[in-house]
Amino acid sequence: MDCYTANWNPLGDSAFYRKYELYSMDWDLKEELRDCLVAAAPYGGPIALLRNPWRKEKAASVRPVLDIYSASGMPLASLLWKSGPVVSLGWSAEEELLCVQEDGAVLVYGLHGDFRRHFSMGNEVLQNRVLDARIFHTEFGSGVAILTGAHRFTLSANVGDLKLRRMPEVPGLQSAPSCWTALCQDRVAHILLAVGPDLYLLDHAACSAVTPPGLAPGVSSFLQMAVSFTYRHLALFTDTGYIWMGTASLKEKLCEFNCNIRAPPKQMVWCSRPRSKERAVVVAWERRLMVVGDASESIQFVLDEDSYLVPELDGVRIFSRSTHEFLHEVPVASEEIFKIASMAPGALLLEAQKEYEKESQKADEYLREIQELGQLTQAVQQCIEAAGHEHQPDMQKSLLRAASFGKCFLDRFPPDSFVHMCQDLRVLNAVRDYHIGIPLTYSQYKQLTIQVLLDRLVLRRLYPLAIQICEYLRLPEVQGVSRILAHWACYKVQQKDVSDEDVARAINQKLGDTPGVSYSDIAARAYGCGRTELAIKLLEYEPRSGEQVPLLLKMKRSKLALSKAIESGDTDLVFTVLLHLKNELNRGDFFMTLRNQPMALSLYRQFCKHQELETLKDLYNQDDNHQELGSFHIRASYAAEERIEGRVAALQTAADAFYKAKNEFAAKATEDQMRLLRLQRRLEDELGGQFLDLSLHDTVTTLILGGHNKRAEQLARDFRIPDKRLWWLKLTALADLEDWEELEKFSKSKKSPIGYLPFVEICMKQHNKYEAKKYASRVGPEQKVKALLLVGDVAQAADVAIEHRNEAELSLVLSHCTGATDGATADKIQRARAQAQKK
Repeated sequence: MDCYTANWNPLGDSAFYRKYELYSMDWDLKEELRDCLVAAAPYGGPIALLRNPWRKEKAASVRPVLDIYSASGMPLASLLWKSGPVVSLGWSAEEELLCVQEDGAVLVYGLHGDFRRHFSMGNEVLQNRVLDARIFHTEFGSGVAILTGAHRFTLSANVGDLKLRRMPEVPGLQSAPSCWTALCQDRVAHILLAVGPDLYLLDHAACSAVTPPGLAPGVSSFLQMAVSFTYRHLALFTDTGYIWMGTASLKEKLCEFNCNIRAPPKQMVWCSRPRSKERAVVVAWERRLMVVGDASESIQFVLDEDSYLVPELDGVRIFSRSTHEFLHEVPVASEEIFKIASMAPGALLLEAQKEYEKESQKADEYLREIQELGQLTQAVQQCIEAAGHEHQPDMQKSLLRAASFGKCFLDRFPPDSFVHMCQDLRVLNAVRDYHIGIPLTYSQYKQLTIQVLLDRLVLRRLYPLAIQICEYLRLPEVQGVSRILAHWACYKVQQKDVSDEDVARAINQKLGDTPGVSYSDIAARAYGCGRTELAIKLLEYEPRSGEQVPLLLKMKRSKLALSKAIESGDTDLVFTVLLHLKNELNRGDFFMTLRNQPMALSLYRQFCKHQELETLKDLYNQDDNHQELGSFHIRASYAAEERIEGRVAALQTAADAFYKAKNEFAAKATEDQMRLLRLQRRLEDELGGQFLDLSLHDTVTTLILGGHNKRAEQLARDFRIPDKRLWWLKLTALADLEDWEELEKFSKSKKSPIGYLPFVEICMKQHNKYEAKKYASRVGPEQKVKALLLVGDVAQAADVAIEHRNEAELSLVLSHCTGATDGATADKIQRARAQAQKK
């Protein structure tokens, strides 16, 4: 135990700090870190170095080189810098490298040196140049803060949604501040700067002077300031050698430490963890590293090489030319188990397990001691928790074996925490490997989440490892394997040294019908890389036409998009393509394309019927479809024309089209309609009233109702209305007028071609039984019974039915008999039926 704690250093009475090696760096640095612009991403992220010739006049003619390494020193990218002088480097939360140039332009590069985009920090920055810059992180994203040559600040809190804010001017500021940093308070980004002995806080509205509470007297300048990883705490290094530590709001002082060194530090960062016992600040000079907190003594380390500090959620990474180390506060569980002479339950359980492996009876003694205190569950939990905070796999296994040993003596210990810790450590050990180079701690891993870790593996193109992790953790395919395979495919299409056919085949063989994978997204990436033919081949594997068609339209393969839309059977999709084609092609080519696609042509005609009638006419003309053209002109004559002359002219055009279509019936009917329109106009002129747009029958009926019987008869002769139809029209009209005398004259004018039963029915409909009886006697024998029943003469109807000996008529009469008044008639019918059956 005491050997294991050899690298533990106490800070005060409550906490220990330890520093252990993550990697032995094998990168080939040609220059010292001090001669480079350095940026290291948090959460075990990559390291960017820009060898900076702008700092050395003798080498000003040499082009700088931008190198990107993993945290283990494995090279990821290297490129010659061909743009302007760079002032600062920084990593975004998405692990994109932000390069802030002197002219205010910010160039964004990917992890592998691929240029992504660029943006400007505004004209004022361009005119005044950039003196200094900071990349900071907020809950909204990654931000950039700029100090210009005019000693003004400009910042954007989120480079993904760029909104520049020009901060207020600091009164009397004539030179660059001695130090400054970006703060995030209440979801708003601020600038804190030091000018001599004064501190100023800039927000979007004002510049406020602030004073740290409890600051030691005699301070004439602040040389360095540092904000904690969570932006909750602030440290200030003064020219008197004091380090003030407090809240970032500058409302509360935590502690103050005199380091007795007045030289400005090269770097100062916070070193703390969630629920830390002793918050500390790490200060680095050229060859000295000091850890200070709320204690009278500090921890000091000698730096053999030029080093760089990277603040993390739960500690500080320290890398140099040869090593990469991690400095952090020893977690409580580890401290309880491993500190010298510890009697914590976890420490006893670990000893018990070791003695058990030696087959020693001491194992039973340790175990009994834990059980007597009722602390076995706590001991298991301590070992599990401590295993998560250990970096060496051997120590992880030792602690987990102890936890497993203790679980055997517990009846109801939930296994979830043990299983999950084993899984998490296996994942962490895999990504910590030298060739992967992501030295995450357990706390960082939990904060980052497995989904973000997978994204970072994909970003590094470590697809096999990412898939193995997904399968090991049994993640849902849509969140795991499918998503990673889609990223792999998007990377595959960028390999321009492989033919389109080979790439498409390889992607299909690997992906198949994997759920959650969209071939259209992969095809879109291929098209974005300038590989249109590959994109088309990939779209052949996309089962959803709704995803195929929009991309085909974007690629200007409209005819293929139309074919795919038609195959899908989705009319909305077809209409989308048709409207796109209409805007893209000239009229002739568009119509020719439609002729080759009957379904599309039919749908477009339906569209034109409601939206573009003139286009519909052009379609019919181009196809020589005279039948539909005639129908079109007929509809147009009523929809568009109000003048009778225009309507007749349109109908004449329709009739000519019908003749060309050899549809004589439609042509004759159209001509008859023209004659009727002219006649109706003449009737309106001569008789008044409303005749226009009435049908032929309604015109005749209107004339009869108006008492113009002769004109009605003449109209019937002119248009060859059959006698039966004319009699019906006149009968109905006279009944509606209740002109019974004229109706009787009309019935006697000649033999009725429709019989006299309609007269009975019409009279009864008008509730005139008296008139109906006049016509009932004239009804023919075959309809006599029905007529008599209509006028209510049941007895006579029965006599006629008996005389006819018609069973159907007898049943009809019997159904009209009521028990009270027609009993005798019913008996009479029954007797007649009985006699008929005897015969």
